[in-house]
Amino acid sequence: MSGDEKPDPAGNVGNAAVFHWPVRVYYEDTDAAGVVYYANYLKYFERARTEWLRAAGFDQSVLRDQLGVVFVVRALAADYAAPARFDDALDVIVAVRAVRGSVLELAQAVTRKGAVLVTATVRIVCVNTPAFKPVRIPKPILEKLAMGSA
Repeated sequence: MSGDEKPDPAGNVGNAAVFHWPVRVYYEDTDAAGVVYYANYLKYFERARTEWLRAAGFDQSVLRDQLGVVFVVRALAADYAAPARFDDALDVIVAVRAVRGSVLELAQAVTRKGAVLVTATVRIVCVNTPAFKPVRIPKPILEKLAMGSA
């Protein structure tokens, strides 16, 4: 898959499995112009990644407590194409683009009725909890999350 590939309006990213998480825009999410404040899209992305992990069978507190690992954002690049507004029903998309050692590269998007509002490439790193140093993603996680990745 090319480095520029983003989810399309249908939520597809090449052959990757795609996860969808619904979000409603609340008044507190908007700014003085009545649109979603740009930083709140990062919260939507984070919530979708948490629910994506949960849907794959991985509760983050269990990963921390039993496997001694957590995922942290290393890098994020977002492209804002159109605004969301109060009470919009949004779809937040997560798809694995690449897996390397301790790194998961994800394509994420926020859509409204199929129209892409925001796209992002997010690089998350698996780190051990005592030292917060990168470690290889544990095999059980790789087996579930890397399925369908490029």
